[in-house]
Amino acid sequence: MSFGRLERGDTSRPLSDINVTPLVDVMLVLVVILILTAPLLASSLRLDLPHSEAAQPVQSHRSVSLALDTGGQIYLNEAPLTDLAAAQRLNELAQEDPQIEVQLRADARVPYGRVVELLGLAQKAGLSRIGFVADPRPTPSSALAVPGGPGPAR
Repeated sequence: MSFGRLERGDTSRPLSDINVTPLVDVMLVLVVILILTAPLLASSLRLDLPHSEAAQPVQSHRSVSLALDTGGQIYLNEAPLTDLAAAQRLNELAQEDPQIEVQLRADARVPYGRVVELLGLAQKAGLSRIGFVADPRPTPSSALAVPGGPGPAR
């Protein structure tokens, strides 16, 4: 019996096309990972809140000054108050004018928790217009001259 020659098809030629499906799969996984981790990376920024280059005093029609010194002492319009007295005075101010603006000044070394407590006192009294007052950003040479002051940005 004679067998004929089997025909070779195109399968013997080397494959010259690139399969991009795995590449697309990997890229989609990387995009999903980027989308999920991008918001987490934004919260790791180091911020120096007490200074701002755009810190310009803005006078409203009616405002009060609320300040915290390094020891956590509350001052309302430059008068020292206890927490209870400050809460009572803020309640009185809110009853007189609920749209009064509270300009909050806090020392850079005051713990953030203490600032939040003070914000809570103002909001509990019914005052919702609260502005954070900041000093203009010092020049690097003057920042080094201030004892205990912030150093130059790194």
